[in-house]
Amino acid sequence: MSRTNISLPQRSFGETSRIDAWWSQPLIVFLGLLAFVVYSTWAAFQGAHYSFGAYLSPMYSPLFFEAYEHAATGHALFGDWPKWLPAAVIGIPLTPAFLILWAPGGFRFTCYYYRGAYYKAFWGDPSNCGVGEWRKGYRGERWFPLVFQNIHRYFLYFAILFIFVLTYDAFMAMWHAPDGMTYAQAKTDSVLNFGIKVGTLVLIINPILLGGYTFGCHSLRHLIGGFMDKFSGNSGRKKAYDCVSCLNRGHAKWAWASLIWVGFTDLYVRLCSMGVWTDWTIIG
Repeated sequence: MSRTNISLPQRSFGETSRIDAWWSQPLIVFLGLLAFVVYSTWAAFQGAHYSFGAYLSPMYSPLFFEAYEHAATGHALFGDWPKWLPAAVIGIPLTPAFLILWAPGGFRFTCYYYRGAYYKAFWGDPSNCGVGEWRKGYRGERWFPLVFQNIHRYFLYFAILFIFVLTYDAFMAMWHAPDGMTYAQAKTDSVLNFGIKVGTLVLIINPILLGGYTFGCHSLRHLIGGFMDKFSGNSGRKKAYDCVSCLNRGHAKWAWASLIWVGFTDLYVRLCSMGVWTDWTIIG
């Protein structure tokens, strides 16, 4: 069989024959991701206002230690900030958020959808379909530094674990301290009262959206059945594969909805803690 080499046209950066507003989609992605990165980085550096009563910000959960010289919130698994852990590294404050954000952050950063999104929006690689990019060669993800993107399949296990952690946080958000008591005191004395507030719903929605994003992951889809030739001998696995595939078809929507809601959940807890917002009671 004969082979013919086809020479593809070379376009300069941004050059295209498209007449539509091709730049709008990568611009929106750029602004959206940039806004989240800026806010989440700022929130992680604060080391304060990460809890409000029964609520714990997802950017600080699980909370291993209270922030340095921070009052007890009742959420820390191991109590106060330990002496062996520095309060700052090279002058940069070290907060509880930095102890855990590497896991969900790594999962998102290496996600197949987000790769395509920020490759276009931030790197112009390419700026969009049929639009010239700034570089002429392509080495793929088999070479440094993009080879590290392949660690996504391992970050998946951490991401699934975080779903259970945040689901537990949502459950605990239904139990509030009586008037006149702090959450830490009420939890120690086992006198928490059941109640549904606006913040409870905010924390409940968070793991639902994150679950839709995580359980629709391409890596999970392959892990369940992507390497099988047929499912006829395993109906249970076929149903699980179909479920993941269903979520996977809306992966981009789940990715954005969960990203926005994580930021909003932290903002809700933060502003309630600061006394800016009132957490209205629905039941209880």
